Amino acid sequence: MVKRTQPAPNGDASTVRDVAARAGVSASTVSRVLGGTYPVAAATRARVLKAMRELDYVVNAHARALGGATNNTVAFVVDDVTGPFYAHIARGVEEQASAEGRLCMLCTTHGDPKRILAVVETMREQRADAVIVVGGAWEDKAYQDRMTHFAHALDRAGSRLVLVGRPPLGPGVPATVVDYDNEGGAFALTTHLLSAGHRRVAYLGRVPGLSTSAQRISGFTRAHDLLGLAPDPRLIVDGPFSRSYGYQAIRELLASGPEFTAVFAATDMIATGVIQALREAGRRIPDDVAVAGYDDIPVARDVYPALTTVHVPQEELGRAAVRLALHREELPDSQHLVLGTHVVLRDSTRRAE
Repeated sequence: MVKRTQPAPNGDASTVRDVAARAGVSASTVSRVLGGTYPVAAATRARVLKAMRELDYVVNAHARALGGATNNTVAFVVDDVTGPFYAHIARGVEEQASAEGRLCMLCTTHGDPKRILAVVETMREQRADAVIVVGGAWEDKAYQDRMTHFAHALDRAGSRLVLVGRPPLGPGVPATVVDYDNEGGAFALTTHLLSAGHRRVAYLGRVPGLSTSAQRISGFTRAHDLLGLAPDPRLIVDGPFSRSYGYQAIRELLASGPEFTAVFAATDMIATGVIQALREAGRRIPDDVAVAGYDDIPVARDVYPALTTVHVPQEELGRAAVRLALHREELPDSQHLVLGTHVVLRDSTRRAE
């Protein structure tokens, strides 16, 4: 028997017999290792596990029973489903999955790249029709390489990796990308603030190494460059996308930081904390400080004053992710979709006096 070190070129998945041949043991020994119910020598178990890794063998009882079919499930992988931005994308995913006759499985990762990889691997084993990963990607080569590996592995299993709000993994990688004009939205919002006469704009919520943050910073700096301006690096402040961060960051800037007349909050949640802190400090919005956010979640309309922000088509991102993944054979030229963004002007910004 010819031993394989990777799945067959025609896409056939490795079998127990392949693993047994690779490890130099019987198929029954491999079954014992997989079942974990019979004693197996440690050295033998190590050889079997090594062969499984080399052959990219996937344990999947459900798939074996169905002859390799998928399980009519769409997996939605997200950092934190309690965040309004992600919740609205999740709604779009669930609605489209239901319309397509699929169940939607929610998986949370709490921002841990290792957990993202573990969840994607589990969904591959479960033969989900599509694995939809939402949110910015970390600029880490090992992480990107592993995600590329999973994209190919999911493809061999008849599934699909879908990246929402993330950059493509590279040419030739079998993944669907549903993105939005993140940098363009930041550019437009910054241009609005600069055109209103603001020259000291604080940017709150830079997250080094996160693609979403890098794109928004790029739009922010490009708008300054266009007008021959340079943002003050002291006004670009690192921090997470949370309300509590926005509140604390503004308090610190007011106490000891450089002067500013406008705030670009990287998310609407950050902006809500900014508004509270400014109000407590006796600063009027927008008379003393203009405030703008990003995402256009419902709270942007509910805060006072209503928040100028960048609208992201959240539910459509989710619907498109499911639609393009499930119909990829019919829509081969539509597997990288970029949706538009636009500035929504409300009462929290106006021309500086």
